[in-house]
Amino acid sequence: MGSSRLIDRVRGAQQRFKSAAPASGGVQNNEEFDRIKKALHQELIESLDFDQVSQTPREELAARLRATLTEQVELRNLPLNRLERERLVEEILDDILGLGPLEPLLRDPEISEILINGPEHVYVEKKGNLQRYPLRFQDNRHLMQIIDRIVSAVGRRVDETTPMVDARLSDGSRFNAIIPPLALDGPTVSIRRFGTVPIMAEDLVALGSCPRPVLEVLRGAVASHLNVIISGGTGSGKTTLLNVLSSFIPEGERIITIEDSAELQLQQSHVVRLETRPANLEGRGEVNQRDLLKNCLRMRPDRIILGEIRGSEAIDMLQAMNTGHDGSLGTIHSNTPRDALSRMETMVSMGMSNLTDKTIREMIARALHLVVQQTRLPDGTRRITAVTEIIGMESNVITTQDIFLFEQTGIDEEGKVRGHFRATGVRPKFADKLARNGIPLPADLFRFRMEV
Repeated sequence: MGSSRLIDRVRGAQQRFKSAAPASGGVQNNEEFDRIKKALHQELIESLDFDQVSQTPREELAARLRATLTEQVELRNLPLNRLERERLVEEILDDILGLGPLEPLLRDPEISEILINGPEHVYVEKKGNLQRYPLRFQDNRHLMQIIDRIVSAVGRRVDETTPMVDARLSDGSRFNAIIPPLALDGPTVSIRRFGTVPIMAEDLVALGSCPRPVLEVLRGAVASHLNVIISGGTGSGKTTLLNVLSSFIPEGERIITIEDSAELQLQQSHVVRLETRPANLEGRGEVNQRDLLKNCLRMRPDRIILGEIRGSEAIDMLQAMNTGHDGSLGTIHSNTPRDALSRMETMVSMGMSNLTDKTIREMIARALHLVVQQTRLPDGTRRITAVTEIIGMESNVITTQDIFLFEQTGIDEEGKVRGHFRATGVRPKFADKLARNGIPLPADLFRFRMEV
């Protein structure tokens, strides 16, 4: 009954607008066409009772609205070809039922980032390259309606009193918005998307992100319960690599993941996913990663995967690694393996300021076995650029040794990065542990060189 009333209201709005439509001869110029299109679009949106929309099954509503809109567009004899008429109908449906102009971007599997700088400037990242996208919102109000629709679906709100918001879309994409008065040029949105089909280990080899010898060493390290940290900058592919490394965890182990925004797509059957919660509008109810990590230790984990180590939870993660929870994985923002250790040291000191520098470094050296550096190169490709083993302490310094490196040698005429992966010739200390676990590493694995 509710959906019938809704359709009647749509038809009524369309009939009212029909009197304002041009004669069958069509519009005389593009500006007139754009005005009519915008008017029809706005009239339909304003006519809808969104309480009724929410009570009508989406599939039924979409089918009936599409049929009604298609009929009305045909009756107006607008100077549109078939593809343009279909596009007009789909855009109206996207605004009514989805996220408006964002819908075609979210349906494109090649787009990994969507960046909106006000209603008229939209950029996307495709295959590692950032480019302007021919899309715009009607105005700031239209863009704010889409933002409100997203954040209200997850029980959040954004307004002048709370002008910044983080949320997660239904497909798992990470959503961030900041609005005026903090954003001077209009509402600003960043959406980081994650593929519905996770990238697997063989995909990394095929894409040239990780040579097979490096992959085999990492596979053995994870299977043998070494503690591994993935280091890299924003957008370098840390989460993708973490997904791949987690796939090497044997089936049957109990895995607990802790993330600020759930992004990991683990393939094992026994996985417990935990996600932080921000404070409410009264400033209460926050549950951070450290809280979840402390609780996780009471949940009998075989493996702990920390989506990103960014604060005082670092001390609890290291203590867990040092007290029987071997095989833990995590990521950290840093530019080199050595920087990752320094940042880890800083975060531990944030959590326990009474520890000396030497004590903190000893704790890190005992807990961690490998740092894998992931880098986004100038041409947009993501590659592992270093695999570094932590071997202990000398005096007051954590000692490390590089096992594999990627060295950039230049950029070709097409803008592609050229270089080579190579082994340093150093046999890692953990090779003996892998051998005891039935994963022997051939000597020639540490002498390879591969041009890319």
